[in-house]
Amino acid sequence: MTGIEEFTSQYGLVKKIDAFGYLDYLKSNPDAPRKYGKVVLVTADTPLKASRGEGKTTTTIALIDALNARGIDAAAVLRQPSMGITAAGSKGGASGGGKASLTHPELIDWGLTGEMAAIAAAQNLLVSFAEKAVDEGRLDTILVPRVSEVPSRSLRQITVDSGKNNVAERVVLTPTCEMMQIVVLSRSMDEIGERVSAMIAGTKDGKPVTFGEFIDLWRITGMLADAVKPALTETLNGSPVYVHGGPFANVSLGIPTLVSVEMACALHDVVIVEAGYGADAGAQKWLDIACREYGAQWPSAAVVVTRASTWRDDPALSWRYPFHVQRLESYDIPTFPLINLWEGEDDQIEALKATAAEQEFREPILGNLFRDGGEALAPQLDGFIDALTNAPNAAQFHSRKGMELVENVKWIAKSAYGVPEERILLKDGFAESLVSARELCKQAGINLDDLAVVAVKSPATMTDDDSKPEEERTVTLKKVEVHAGAGVVHVNLTTSLTTPMPKIV
Repeated sequence: MTGIEEFTSQYGLVKKIDAFGYLDYLKSNPDAPRKYGKVVLVTADTPLKASRGEGKTTTTIALIDALNARGIDAAAVLRQPSMGITAAGSKGGASGGGKASLTHPELIDWGLTGEMAAIAAAQNLLVSFAEKAVDEGRLDTILVPRVSEVPSRSLRQITVDSGKNNVAERVVLTPTCEMMQIVVLSRSMDEIGERVSAMIAGTKDGKPVTFGEFIDLWRITGMLADAVKPALTETLNGSPVYVHGGPFANVSLGIPTLVSVEMACALHDVVIVEAGYGADAGAQKWLDIACREYGAQWPSAAVVVTRASTWRDDPALSWRYPFHVQRLESYDIPTFPLINLWEGEDDQIEALKATAAEQEFREPILGNLFRDGGEALAPQLDGFIDALTNAPNAAQFHSRKGMELVENVKWIAKSAYGVPEERILLKDGFAESLVSARELCKQAGINLDDLAVVAVKSPATMTDDDSKPEEERTVTLKKVEVHAGAGVVHVNLTTSLTTPMPKIV
């Protein structure tokens, strides 16, 4: 009998799983043993600073350990972190910590599962082909940026002297690039090939030129043979964890690959999916892009993580955590507040519970997960398990493809950030950027309004100024960028860099 082991191979100290092959096998063999696991979304409060995490990964690991201790077959799907930022210490870790950690965190934090490097090499090879196309007169501009896992301020905007003319280029971090988005959203190698073919390499005499018009795609897809396979590792307590796909939900998708989640759901009863940054970023993109536009599973429950200090210590920003919890509940997703305690905060538990009761939250879950791991959570999960067991049917939601782009962004701003359309502002140059993007898509045979909207924003703010009173908060639209191969369009909302620098630690 064929099982998942037939699609699993050793890759250093972790294992790699051919998720495409396994899911195809299940489709071709409907009687093969499989499960239909429920998805739980782990998201977080908007952090006070972009450089600090709230504890999503630590919570995710502790949660699956606690569920397995209670006899529930649970696994987690994590994003592959960005080596140059996360592992360099510029924000929260990406493999948990303390008792809520992976067995080989260095393999995850430093990209040794391979996909980040392969995706970077593939996109950079595309750019090299584009540069050659400039030399040959096929292109006169290049629209696809080079990528790097080690950021450099000097490379944010560069000019390459091709010998005939100067060509403007730029460099962004690997997780933010279109190739990463294609891997995250695709469900087969054929789909990856089709999407790479549809990437707009640049323009010639003002008209878009796709990579499919001048390169053989096997050169690119062959480089991704291992990168498209989720890595399998485990927690210190032996719970399975799949790692696959890009971080950075502020400037990209910030969610694991769709195939890694589908595969995990076929293998386990409960699958915890971690989404990037706060609920205004990763959760928004899981619901509004992965689920609405790409058919991913709607969550059966959600956990919103916060630190006690983030939630309560800045009165001007204290509205954000209740907003996130209530927004997810408004979608009929049973949503549980989880407060990630740090050392010295145990004496705040009763006060935190009282505050949660005032907010009319579900029974909050509290614990020092770094210190106590899943042992802190297991006794508190009765309500969570009950809600998960009796989760409502999947929500009836509708794709927003075809909605005019600005109206689509206004919908996101209202639902995810609490800002109504009359307080959506347009920065000078936005209208011109929108016209250029619409014309580029038109000439490429694409309807701009059919692309899924990726909000590019600051990770530490939901609006232009979160400290302002509710009736004064605004969101400013700044520019538009098309990723035709991935099927998304980026709309910059607040100041955010695609090549942020690591801090010195």
